[in-house]
Amino acid sequence: MGSTESTSSGRTAAARDRDGEGRARNARPRDGLGRPLPYGAPGVPRQPEGVVRRPEESVTEAQRLLDEGKPFHAHEVFEDAWKSGPEEERELWRGLAQLAVGLTHAARGNATGGARLLRRGAGAAEAWAAAGGGRRPHGIDLSGVIAWARTLAAEVEAGAPVDAGARAPRLRGTVS
Repeated sequence: MGSTESTSSGRTAAARDRDGEGRARNARPRDGLGRPLPYGAPGVPRQPEGVVRRPEESVTEAQRLLDEGKPFHAHEVFEDAWKSGPEEERELWRGLAQLAVGLTHAARGNATGGARLLRRGAGAAEAWAAAGGGRRPHGIDLSGVIAWARTLAAEVEAGAPVDAGARAPRLRGTVS
């Protein structure tokens, strides 16, 4: 395709979405599960990338997004923590990001991918805790989150539909 040919969206290849630094970025609006919508369609606000938060702020923001049924967006919060946090916590945050993506896939109806990512994230979080990371980093009930992920993975594989907001994990445990 030449630089002025139209794409299926009606945009020209030369008009590719770019950020302020010139990197390719898809500017299409997205729904609550991160699926791209047509240009001009109303979508949910996207999470800004590269935000550095204190760990407790990351947990609070991710929980808010999970509760709203936006696990794709929560994954981006965890990804920021993973990329900006201390080296010794990267596997924790990576595992939490995988759990959020697993919930995203499960809610989109991708049982195989959802279950796989839920188990992978649970395994990463469990390995991090076993290596000395602890069971309640930044107030996260890691044992509870790991159990939630494994239970949900089994339900998804059995064919249970998933409402992302209703099945969101409680990162800090049950509400008293």
